[in-house]
Parts: sequence; structure tokens; C-alpha cells
Amino acid sequence: MTFLFALGNAAVHSSGYQRPWLAWAVIAVMAAWSVFTVQAYSRRAGRRPWVVVADLVVACGLMSLSPLIMTPAQFLYNVPLITTIWASVPAVAAGALGGQVAGGLAGFAVGLGTYLNRGALSVDLVRDVVLLAGAGFVVGMVSTTARRSAVRLARALRAEAATAERERLARSIHDGVLQVLARVRKRGVELGGEAAELARLAGEQEVALRSLVAAAPSESTVDGDADLRPALQLLATPRVQVATPATRVMLPATTVTELAAVVREALSNVERHAGPDAKAWVLLEDLGEEVVLSVRDDGPGIPPGRIAVAEAEGRMGIAKSIRGRVEALRGTLELQTGPGEGTEWEVRVYR
Repeated sequence: MTFLFALGNAAVHSSGYQRPWLAWAVIAVMAAWSVFTVQAYSRRAGRRPWVVVADLVVACGLMSLSPLIMTPAQFLYNVPLITTIWASVPAVAAGALGGQVAGGLAGFAVGLGTYLNRGALSVDLVRDVVLLAGAGFVVGMVSTTARRSAVRLARALRAEAATAERERLARSIHDGVLQVLARVRKRGVELGGEAAELARLAGEQEVALRSLVAAAPSESTVDGDADLRPALQLLATPRVQVATPATRVMLPATTVTELAAVVREALSNVERHAGPDAKAWVLLEDLGEEVVLSVRDDGPGIPPGRIAVAEAEGRMGIAKSIRGRVEALRGTLELQTGPGEGTEWEVRVYR
């Protein structure tokens, strides 16, 4: 469309050009280049930075021939340059491919070429530069938004499909495997002896399987954020209860990984030191500007000075796996414990 406008402009003013043959030669090159760019931009393989850069160079190069084609009188009466609005295409293409900054810079480059060829600054010239840069910027912004929306839509569709499949499997598991495990647990307790041990194991697997089925599917965003809830929900066992909000708790994916590792280390300490009958509770709270994660158990607690002694002996589980990770996240860690009082770790991470 811009080429047809340039063709009409050349036809109207060709009689006043000082070198009409050069004008039509430029129009012929513009026609050939338009065919190439239309074909290139219509295919994904042709949308490459070098094509856009070449488009900008060709447009500015052909525009620079205007002083050889047009007469001083035509410049005086503000007759359009030989490329006219055809030269705006590279700015739009740069915005579509590279975003608003690339589009704005390309538009400014074309506007600068217009100024250098006219050799004088005017209100019309400033308006053209603003329109060129603005068009490239706006198209770039729309293009970036469209790409992000497409990514988000694709992620949402995948999450919806994963949730539907999870629900289908949950129904099948509930009607089959979970009922069998519940039957084994109940019958084993009734029989006692070795069957009671099998009942205990079946009960643990039943709880673990229920937690896996009930856990929300993992989600991530285009910005690299992820939901913390699924990583914690999978840690539930007969001895560990996990409570999370009903809504997503989105944090950077690295933060989610590190917080899940902190909780696993805390639960590992409960298993090793709190006794075989100790229970643990994991609570996640989303307070808006910060996320609070607590791990509490009903074990015997940590005697005063025990952590310092463990670090001196080279056992760095708490120092590195818990405290070190929280410090790396620029969060805060608080320990509440005492003989016979159990242990509670509270982690606060700010968004």
C-alpha cells in the first residue's frame, strides 16, 4: 500500500523532476524490494533482524537520492521525497520484530534521513519524525504485548489440560488404588502383628498418594515466576500436615526451589531428631508484600547451644541448608525452641 502511494506521488510530480529517469529507476527498485519484504515478512523464517536492518538501509539509501531527482523548487514547495511514506515500513517492521525501543529508534533513523535530505527543519518535518518514531514505538509495544499474551494463553491452556487430566486420574485412583490401600490399612490393623506393619506402610502410601492427587499443578509465568503451593503440598505424609492458601502464591522459580529445600531440610531434622512419633506442621501464608513459611513439630525441642555445637563439629545442615538459603533469598529466619517445647522455624521472604 505504501508503495502504491509512492508510485502515485512519482507519477504526479515526474514532469517536474530534474532527472525523471532516476526517479523511475528508484521506483523500480522500490517495487522489487517491496516484493522481497512482503514475501519475507509473510513467513516466520523471513522475520529476521538482518532483513529489517537491510530494509532500513535500503529505504534510507533510496531516500538519499531525492536531492538528485527533485528540483530546488520542489523542495521549497515541500513536495514529498521520492520514497514518501514507503520509508515508514522499516520502522513498523522493527517495532513488530524487536519491540518498542527498536521501533522507536528505527522511526527516528528514518526521520533523521528525511531531515538530512531536506536540509531544513520545519514543523512538518518534526511532525513526520514524531509520527515515524511514535508509529514504530506503538507497533512495537503492541507486538510485545501480543507475544506475551500468546505465551500466557498457551501456558493457561496447558495448565487447564493438566488440571483436567489430574482430575480424571484422581477419580480413577480414588475408585481403585486408594480404596485398596484403605482396605489394606484397616484389615492390617485388625489382624495385628506383621500385618500391622503392612497396614502402617499402606497408610503412609495412601496419604502420600492423596497429597499427590490433591496438589495443584505447577504453574509458571512468562516472567519466570512459579506457584509455591505444589512444591509444599507434595511434602505431606501421615506425620506431616501441609496448609497452603487457596489462591496461588507466585514467586520467582529459584525462590520456590530454595524455600522447598528449606522445608525439606527442616522436616528431615524432625525425622532424625524429634523421635518416631513426632508430628510436623507446614504453614504457608501470603501477606501480599511478604510470604511467611513456618515449620513446627511437637518433638523434644533443641537444647540451648546445640546448634552451635553441631556447626563446630562440621554438621552444617542448619547453617547451610536452612540459614544459608534464607540469607541468599534476602529473607529472615526465626527459630523458636526449647526443651519439651518442640521446634518452629519461621521464614519470611519479601517480594
